Amino acid sequence: MQNGVKILSPCGILGYGFPKQPFLDAFKEKIHGIVVDAGSTDAGPHKLGANVSIVSRRALKKDLSIILEKGLSHRIPVIIGSAGGAGARAHVELTLEVVKELLVEQNIHAKIGIIWADFKQRTIIDALREGRITPLSSNIPDLTIEKILDTGTIVAQMGHEPILKALKQQCDIILCGRSYDPSPFAALGIYHGMDPGLSYHLGKILECGALCAEPGTTKDGIIGTLYHDSFTVQALNPIRKCTPTSVAAHTFYEKEHPYILHGPGFTLNLENCEFNEKANGIVEVRNSQYTQDKEVRIKLEGARKVAYRTFVVAGIRDPLLINQLEEVEKEVVGQVSNYFAEISEDDYKINFYHYGKDAVLGNHEPSTFSGHEIGVMFEVLAKNQELANAVCANVRSTFLHFGYEGRKSTAGNLAFPFAPSDIEFGPVYEFSIYHLMRITQDPFLLEIVEV
Repeated sequence: MQNGVKILSPCGILGYGFPKQPFLDAFKEKIHGIVVDAGSTDAGPHKLGANVSIVSRRALKKDLSIILEKGLSHRIPVIIGSAGGAGARAHVELTLEVVKELLVEQNIHAKIGIIWADFKQRTIIDALREGRITPLSSNIPDLTIEKILDTGTIVAQMGHEPILKALKQQCDIILCGRSYDPSPFAALGIYHGMDPGLSYHLGKILECGALCAEPGTTKDGIIGTLYHDSFTVQALNPIRKCTPTSVAAHTFYEKEHPYILHGPGFTLNLENCEFNEKANGIVEVRNSQYTQDKEVRIKLEGARKVAYRTFVVAGIRDPLLINQLEEVEKEVVGQVSNYFAEISEDDYKINFYHYGKDAVLGNHEPSTFSGHEIGVMFEVLAKNQELANAVCANVRSTFLHFGYEGRKSTAGNLAFPFAPSDIEFGPVYEFSIYHLMRITQDPFLLEIVEV
């Protein structure tokens, strides 16, 4: 294809928002597809465990209304990866509901391909017994049947193959469950006969929107063009510019190895890549190499409920208290433990975070504290919400009135920005499944509906 395959990425995550005019200006050229990532595990296991979306329904509909109108009117596919955030059934169904609503409002007919990424517990247990499941990394424990049975929602990251099936069936809109982030972009390039290595490398860059530009952001668009021996990237918004450095730097983003990238059933080698400025703001990339793995392994993600949380945010300005904060906290925990002596300490946990001092790095913080005030957050994790609330309230009242050495007043250790001070968070989840599963055939189900 002489003019290349042009893929438009409107933003880093669907629902983050993007400026409308630069997006519309992109259609002055021929666009072959609009692809947008909609999910991530960056926010932790809560979205998957609680079956809630990363973005609001309002934001999801706002972005989709612009994207669908242009995609359908130009008869090009719209592909959404990891729909709804975590890409489980509840997330995909929410996205599908919004899509149907927009199609009715805009009086447009569309063929929708839905690729489900959910797995039943029995399927995972069988794979475990057959020796087909391994931890994703050395610091992740082996999977057990008990953990599988305790995990309500399990998904796996799909590669480009099921998305390619939907493209071949001429779907106007493709809603993917949990997908490997670059795969929806790569699928469009591979569908048009482009090199898989270049297609996946371009997908790795496009998935975050204009984060590869200067100034970078996920809330703006980027356009990528695939050729048979290279690809180019260019920011949609004239206030941003792609440079060889910015594009190369983004290639290293979220990777454990500087130039080796593992995906579902393949390895991408970027060691010999070249990044050159082809024109002002247009960067050309070459020599991305794709190798099919001997065995296909897909990443499983599952989240289970492990506790309930209540927390308090407060400020401390007394230098006497700041200088002995850790000692005071130990005393507070001791008093709370004595008060709740009838409750096993295995049933709850108290944590403190010192914002402005060491809340981010904790014990690894290299610098010494020199400020005049800090924000302290303490949380209680417990086996049920009632216990979390009770322990947190006791921590707060004990801390508030604790008579530390040198104190000049009788109260007021903590300054609360909110009333009530105690915030009931609700269930807390952990990734109980974060493993690789070897497969011999495509396990992702494609469902097609006409709306």
